[in-house]
Amino acid sequence: MLALRYHGYQFGEYNGQLGDGRGFLYGQVRANDGELYDFGTKGSGRTPYSRGGDGMLTLKGGVREVLAAEALHYLGVRTSRCLSMIETGLPLWRGDEPSPTRSSVMIRMSSSHIRFGTFERLHYFQRPDLTEKLLDHVIEQYYQNLNTEQDKYALFYAQLVKRVAELVAQWMAAGFCHAVLNTDNMSITGESFDYGPYAFIPTYDPYFIAAYFDYSGRYCYSNQPIICKLNLEMLQEPFKAIIDKGDMEASLARFDEYYQAEYSSLMLKKLGFVELQHPQAEELLNLTIEFLKASQVGYHQFFYDMARTFSSKWRDEPGFVMNGSDIVPVPGASAIFDDWCILYHKILNDFDSDRTNLITQTLAVHNPQTVLLRPVIESIWQSIAQEDNWQPFYDLIKAIQSRK
Repeated sequence: MLALRYHGYQFGEYNGQLGDGRGFLYGQVRANDGELYDFGTKGSGRTPYSRGGDGMLTLKGGVREVLAAEALHYLGVRTSRCLSMIETGLPLWRGDEPSPTRSSVMIRMSSSHIRFGTFERLHYFQRPDLTEKLLDHVIEQYYQNLNTEQDKYALFYAQLVKRVAELVAQWMAAGFCHAVLNTDNMSITGESFDYGPYAFIPTYDPYFIAAYFDYSGRYCYSNQPIICKLNLEMLQEPFKAIIDKGDMEASLARFDEYYQAEYSSLMLKKLGFVELQHPQAEELLNLTIEFLKASQVGYHQFFYDMARTFSSKWRDEPGFVMNGSDIVPVPGASAIFDDWCILYHKILNDFDSDRTNLITQTLAVHNPQTVLLRPVIESIWQSIAQEDNWQPFYDLIKAIQSRK
């Protein structure tokens, strides 16, 4: 049973007083898929790094994290997941919840407990020898394809850059705002984890803020790629003793390329195209974002309406309308939508008609009806808090897992 120590940049300021304050790492298993998984608790009580806290997790916090992990997993995001959650029966007092409130313990399954901040701590104590030892362990366990490479350290950093760029692209396409992208919340395996004040955006708002305490908007929705790239740049500091600085800078320079490729691919799938090698594909994506931003229709509802109403008739009529959608013309938005319809119609007709079924299937897979907007989560929690009725929670998990 281990509580791990790490440092981190929190809202841009270095903090050397961090560590697992309410969780322990209990063990690791090698699964049938060949991957290594960590099993650890969250909310299991005080650790040496609790800093005066009680080390507990509210039941509402546990419910929110279970829902976030399942929703992201089934949206194709590389994420930790919850194996189990137990209500403890102990009352807790919190400033951001009506108190006393109920408490819980989660068993979380993740690819690794090692964070960017784990290496930052070793650099703080000027221990490049331990940095190299830990990095050898990371490569041996989590980047096994690099074990025999002579330049494995530089290749590791290059792969980490790609993983993180793709992860943040997955968040952005899913309309997900993590809210607290401090370096101690960045996994060395490029996995998403630790869901506190997260939120799925209701409409396309680049400046959407999920955390009430993010007063400057540092971790707003549109800043997530910039912040993750910055966190990778700061990680170069502890690595510079063992990895050539030029190699790391060259790898990081490809972050935007990796991000855009993954984001474009995911967004095109939301529009029904598994692969779209079309000269106007980028224009279609830009028009889509432009319309979503101008109209402020539901981000997830727009794509779900496409999936629900798409038919072969869209090939025949450039002025099609997504019947039953929540699209409301606002100044400027209706003209953008007209342009979008015309371009989508043109791209459809540049392909054989036998692609219609594939587009229908792709739209359905990548645009589920069930989305974890805050009112949905609050409704689930009210049933639990007021009536101890867990059935809506179970029904929502089932709907998420069946991608409805």
